[in-house]
Amino acid sequence: MPDYDYDLVIRARRTVTPQGEIPATVGVRDGKIVAVESYDSPVRSAETVELADDEALLPGLVDSHVHVNEPGRTGWEGFATATRAAAAGGFTTIVDMPLNSIPPTTTVEALETKREVARQQATVDIGFWGGAVPENTDAGDTSELRALHEQGVYGFKSFLSPSGVEEFGHLTAEQFRTAVTAIGEFGGQIIVHAEDANVLSAAPSAQGPDYAGYLASRPDEAEHAAIELVIETARATGTRSHILHLSTATALPAIRRAREDGVPLTVETCPHYLTLAAEEVPSGATQFKCCPPIRGAANRDALWQALADGLIDCVVSDHSPSTPDLKHLETGDFGTAWGGVSGLQVAFSAVWTEAAQRGYGLADVAYWMGQRPAEVAGVDGKGRIAPGNDADFAVVAPDAGTRIDARTLQHRHSLSAYDGTEVRGVVRQTWLRGARIDFDDPRGRLLSRA
Repeated sequence: MPDYDYDLVIRARRTVTPQGEIPATVGVRDGKIVAVESYDSPVRSAETVELADDEALLPGLVDSHVHVNEPGRTGWEGFATATRAAAAGGFTTIVDMPLNSIPPTTTVEALETKREVARQQATVDIGFWGGAVPENTDAGDTSELRALHEQGVYGFKSFLSPSGVEEFGHLTAEQFRTAVTAIGEFGGQIIVHAEDANVLSAAPSAQGPDYAGYLASRPDEAEHAAIELVIETARATGTRSHILHLSTATALPAIRRAREDGVPLTVETCPHYLTLAAEEVPSGATQFKCCPPIRGAANRDALWQALADGLIDCVVSDHSPSTPDLKHLETGDFGTAWGGVSGLQVAFSAVWTEAAQRGYGLADVAYWMGQRPAEVAGVDGKGRIAPGNDADFAVVAPDAGTRIDARTLQHRHSLSAYDGTEVRGVVRQTWLRGARIDFDDPRGRLLSRA
């Protein structure tokens, strides 16, 4: 018998737990958290790590909205670079979106292909979303959706407007209702890119370097109309429904009413909607283009309030990179550039910087970016420093400052809307199941819904 109680003990005067920030000793055995004790608790351990006075111990963060793009578009990102970027940013779990890979994750065969590609490259743990598209929804044949559910995807992403890639089509209102009904019957979850195709087609077209023109091309009303459809369908079917990357605060009253009525609805927003503002986007700076768009500063304030009130559940990156040429930086044309913000590695620091300025604490950010994304997606054992959970940790210096240099990020391409931004909160170590993450020895696992 070993003469110690734990494989690993981490002592931190600032330990972020579900009960708040406390001084604590965290005991780990076989890759699991088995005890959270007082800071001075006498314990025997094979390894003891004491954090510096300027460091805090956070749960490993969870990003349930990452576009890895592999296979098929590995030149845009890929599992090796995406998971290293996640680890460098304090994330120990990501859930991969079913696009923009080729093939998209809309069949069991495609899911198996993606898992095989990811298996040897995973620096952090990876789960997968499936996709609900016309091909696996139309004509009432939803057997492929059920098969994907049985293979452990965490839910199904759908678009109510064009996705930007031909191989992942958007659903009409009728197709959406068919998919949601079927998904509800087998206990699944639908996650929705909620912009209405009809409203977008009626809006003025975006062209040129003027960001205001791009903003007008994707009005708040497009989100309103799509969110109303999501709410109406969730109310009718009882299917768990999740609104992706909410950008407009003007949709919050409808969301609030639905939640008060007991509609099974959750909502996320993203770091770029909480930290950037339309008024600050430079002309032609297409690295800021995303769908739905970054809106105004007053809108940003309202999103923060909704997050604090619990009306918005969580904050996820929607990391959606591309090759730099697709951003059309030479013309700065917001109409033709690829829409997506590359921000996985810097998401925590960006949000923590803004949150601290607004009076929120580390426990708030850990809840929004760790515990709550895991709960919404259904990823068990992640996002909390609590007995029974995986021993996943981020060691952070909350008050240390740095300037983001996109050239030093682990992302495949050095293009980011955050380049040159001064932030607080430096991630110094990331631990996965009780072991420090080593970029040269990827030990991440592939996760499935329980």
